Amino acid sequence: MKNKFTIVSIFTLAFCVFTAFINSENPYFIITKKDVELKIPKGFPKPIYKFKLNQPTPEGFILGRKLFYDPILSKDSSISCGSCHQRIAAFAHIDHTLSHGINGLIGNRNVPPIQNMIWQTNFMWDGGINHLDLQPIAPITNAIEMNENLKHVIQKLQCNNNYKILFNRAFYDTIITSEKMLKAISQFVGLMISANSRYDKFMRKEDTLSQQELNGLKLFRLHCAACHKEPLFTDNTFRNNGLLTDTSLKDFGRFAITGLEKDKMKFKVPSLRNIEMTYPYMHDGRFRNLKQVVNHYAKGIFLNETDELIRKINLSEKDQVDIISFLKTLTDKTFLYDIRFAEPL
Repeated sequence: MKNKFTIVSIFTLAFCVFTAFINSENPYFIITKKDVELKIPKGFPKPIYKFKLNQPTPEGFILGRKLFYDPILSKDSSISCGSCHQRIAAFAHIDHTLSHGINGLIGNRNVPPIQNMIWQTNFMWDGGINHLDLQPIAPITNAIEMNENLKHVIQKLQCNNNYKILFNRAFYDTIITSEKMLKAISQFVGLMISANSRYDKFMRKEDTLSQQELNGLKLFRLHCAACHKEPLFTDNTFRNNGLLTDTSLKDFGRFAITGLEKDKMKFKVPSLRNIEMTYPYMHDGRFRNLKQVVNHYAKGIFLNETDELIRKINLSEKDQVDIISFLKTLTDKTFLYDIRFAEPL
């Protein structure tokens, strides 16, 4: 009798565990209130994005994460946000020089990384989007990338019982709207904060840098920090950095948004955080490694339209090596390996 009771108990326990597993997105990816607390890193400015209007919750974060990795957002359900924004590359794209979309179509720009988004004033290489909640609309509706429309995306989500449950948990309402969808994604990507690299630990006096790295930091602050301003390592502006136009892509950058001649060949100044992981570089991915990038600024072809700050850079071979050594201290392994941002299997 006792053995029979034990067998039944074990079976019941196993059934409960199995039921919990299939009813949970993934028990190894549990998100708590502590996981979605917004913690502004020491020395960082006040965020641009107002989380007070979209308070992160575990349920909202989980929904945003599922949407981020779900190809349902694309027309043929083949491409997700995570297809191009890969965690291993600080949510940039190291597989291709240019972005890839549905049906194997190739875009005309390199995929920018996702990190510290709540401090950005504009998004995309040309700044065509000026609000984090609106940013996903661009790739979703782009004919080359996801080739969808918001109305059809919402229809697909409304027909999915799992999403009905997730939206209800996040917003206490089974009615699925594009506003809720976009806010959920913002909760997920908005908490992708990178601020624990060796550089950050050095600034907090928790770590040291080598003499070469220190010299690289000194050179960086002298020649690069005007555009790549610490601690975000970008000033959120648009600049012409002296690249010759790719005759096949014919991409004139910010000019496509403003129509102003002065904005031709101006592209957004990217953050250099995790730069070691986000190759290839530049808006068109023309440079495969940091050596090529730094060499461009030291010896590149600079036209009259090139930003004046860039034309003044003068670096020796040793200077270039030292700067690259420093740039690698911006790699944030805490961010790269953060299980919260991994794809739930």
